[in-house]
Amino acid sequence: MPQEIEASGADRIVALVLSVLREETGARPRVTVTWAQTATGVIAAAGGARATISGPESMKLTHRLRALHDAILVGIQTVLADDPQLSVRLVEGSQPQPVVLDSRLRFPRTARLLARADRKPWIFYRAADPSDEQELEKRGARLFRTRASAPGLDLAEVLRVLAAQGIRSLMVEGGAKVLRAFIAQGLACQAVVTVSQSRMEGVPGPGIPALLSSVQESLGPDAVLWGRVAAI
Repeated sequence: MPQEIEASGADRIVALVLSVLREETGARPRVTVTWAQTATGVIAAAGGARATISGPESMKLTHRLRALHDAILVGIQTVLADDPQLSVRLVEGSQPQPVVLDSRLRFPRTARLLARADRKPWIFYRAADPSDEQELEKRGARLFRTRASAPGLDLAEVLRVLAAQGIRSLMVEGGAKVLRAFIAQGLACQAVVTVSQSRMEGVPGPGIPALLSSVQESLGPDAVLWGRVAAI
């Protein structure tokens, strides 16, 4: 429980996250949902454009958390908007397996994830042109055809497949629709939310879920909230 962890700041958040990841996984990976938002709950600039929200201290924490997880997951909109690497760069640590939810297989051939030499992306999709499948596989991506379920892919099936591939812990970073779906379907075990003091117009985040227990730490100009996500 939070009171048993004596560390402070980023070390305390890391210890709390790790304590949940070490619990018995059962049939699916332990899921951490995490994002940065402004004081007004915005996670991206208007139109979904990328914007720097968190400070350097909390950004470093994000990379520490990535290194704790076996895999890191985003939706295709995040790939199209940000072209992320989903790698650990600001700290020393293991590289998580990048995973993308992409129902219609719109994954761009120029994405930086395909250029990574260490870990190519695993892409979960529902339907696609065979030529698109072949092209992405030729570039090193691993494809998993998955059932559809409102509002997108069947997330429970995604987790079962990941577990079968040896993934015991999963960090979900975005976007808002994907985060909201994991929370609403009761698949998130814990949340780490960075709240900056900035205010701007833009894309609203998923909203901080109901938490069974929570801890807040200050990292530079940001507040970082950790909590176990209450079952819905």
